[in-house]
Amino acid sequence: MNEVITIGVDLAKNVFQVHGVDTDGAVIVCRQLRRAQMLPFFKKQPPCLVGMEACATAHHWARELIELGHQVKLMPPHYVKPYVKRNKNDAADAAAICEAVTRPTMRFVSVKSMEQQSVLMLHRTRELLVRQRTMLINAIRAHMAEFGIVAPGGVPQVKKLLSIIADKNDTRLPLIARTCLESLARQYLSLHEEIHAAEKHIHAWHRSNEASRRLETIPGIGPIIASALTASITDPEVFKNGRELAAWIGLVPRQNSTGGKQRLGKISKQGDQYLRWLLVAGAMSVIMHAKRRGSTNLPWLADIIARKPAKVAAVALANKNARIVWALLRQGGTYQKPGTVPAV
Repeated sequence: MNEVITIGVDLAKNVFQVHGVDTDGAVIVCRQLRRAQMLPFFKKQPPCLVGMEACATAHHWARELIELGHQVKLMPPHYVKPYVKRNKNDAADAAAICEAVTRPTMRFVSVKSMEQQSVLMLHRTRELLVRQRTMLINAIRAHMAEFGIVAPGGVPQVKKLLSIIADKNDTRLPLIARTCLESLARQYLSLHEEIHAAEKHIHAWHRSNEASRRLETIPGIGPIIASALTASITDPEVFKNGRELAAWIGLVPRQNSTGGKQRLGKISKQGDQYLRWLLVAGAMSVIMHAKRRGSTNLPWLADIIARKPAKVAAVALANKNARIVWALLRQGGTYQKPGTVPAV
């Protein structure tokens, strides 16, 4: 009986599907495995190529199988889908993964370390807490507006509303309404503390990581963005150039070209949505600062600001920053600022 050289694994929570083939492509194994059976099964297999979709728990299983001596490659799920030959089921998915992982043109996802996943979990937790805090702020504003109490926009202005809620002598709020608002205010203050604690952990990791500190030298990139980029980009060598990294984040134009005619649309918005949002938000802060100051040290950005809306300029700067990030991660060094030119 020939040995298995390639195995495709369709991951799940409790029941996994494996599909293994030999050097001739003949199916050697096609079976389901319970979660407790995964590691014992792969311990019995000779070192081979294992393919998995880069989905939930994929990085954990990749690390486990690498320790057993296997070569593990993760693939974006939408790149595997074209290899499904029949109706979708676990067996068909595992077979498709097994075939896709051997393709020479397939693009793979680098396996993240436990530290990188922990940092990204910290970012996701902060993002969730910020969304919840925004929901509470909107609820407090809306409820108090029903009684004619309003405050200017922005998180800092919420303190004015909280002081009114805490003031028992303020008769503008009925007792029942005040009781409800006090509950929302307590939740808001608790979330505010949790967000502050998460940001302290992110800043601490950022200061301890040399690559993250170097990325902070780029305009529009602070500790939050730098740490997210460093934790997300496992290996810059995966990307041939800075444009590939920008495309991976979804900051390049969508193409619909045919017949020798190049048609470029809006940005693709494919890839890592969180990194894309961070880079664009950071770029927008740079543009707003340049407009207030009336000058910028980026000549090309000054030209775009003069001709295009601020959001278009922000996407262009985010794209540029993504390419600079690739260069710094791959070649080392820090960002060197050019001279200053007027911004219209």
